[in-house]
Amino acid sequence: MTALFDGMAGILNSVFGAPALYTPLNSGVGLTVQGVFRSDPVEVIGADGHPVLITTPTFRVPRSFVAVIQKGDLVAPSVRAASGKTFKVLNHLPSGSPAGDAFFLCELEEVKL
Repeated sequence: MTALFDGMAGILNSVFGAPALYTPLNSGVGLTVQGVFRSDPVEVIGADGHPVLITTPTFRVPRSFVAVIQKGDLVAPSVRAASGKTFKVLNHLPSGSPAGDAFFLCELEEVKL
């Protein structure tokens, strides 16, 4: 059954993805990676107990890239996707898809350079 989903992440990445500059924290040498950047709204409970809407940036990358990416690495999505902002990788999680080429989800945090 999982074969049904094989190849879909690659197709989605080529259609909805965009190049991003990925810079590992330990080497500082950047490389271009194709991925899907999003800044999704999330409702959280504020200090006063009322719901607050915040945005949380994420970067979906192919499973093959997960062996490379680490916490603290920097991602600068294309200017079109992120208005020239740079983000730090907080963690990366599997997407839950059974496909062999499934995306992994990198949670990001904006950094000021």
